[in-house]
Amino acid sequence: MPSGKGSKLLRYVEHRLRVTLHDGREILGTFLAFDKHMNLVLSEAEEFRTLRNKGAVVEERLEKRSLGLVLIRGENVVSLAVEGPPPPTMSGKMTPGGPGMARGSGRGAVPQQPGGMSAPIGLGAAPVAGVGAPGIPPPPPGAVGLPPQGRGRGMPPPY
Repeated sequence: MPSGKGSKLLRYVEHRLRVTLHDGREILGTFLAFDKHMNLVLSEAEEFRTLRNKGAVVEERLEKRSLGLVLIRGENVVSLAVEGPPPPTMSGKMTPGGPGMARGSGRGAVPQQPGGMSAPIGLGAAPVAGVGAPGIPPPPPGAVGLPPQGRGRGMPPPY
């Protein structure tokens, strides 16, 4: 088993995580993903900031803000702390269907013609050049209506 940082972080996917940022903010959310730069993706994230009033009496106030889905740049991450386990699976609690009957919307499904195989939509019945069919032989030298062999479109005519 690899012992890199990636494998250690992978254990905590879907856990509730508290991320402390370089500027002192803390973000609490469900850990979804990370990458090699330590960029983090959190869902249902909430930001907590400590505000200090600098007057005669030092007063601290905790401000909470709901953020939703966030991507945190790894450069700003100071520390990670696991707040809780992943939520229990919802598969046993959900009913298999809702009211009415579920049907496909028809987008993405290729209709089949009766009698067997048909070409995918957009390709038609003709073969596509270079895909699964023998190529067309080159025209004979000196054919009418075609430029001579070896000359592209940008060449001047011979004089």
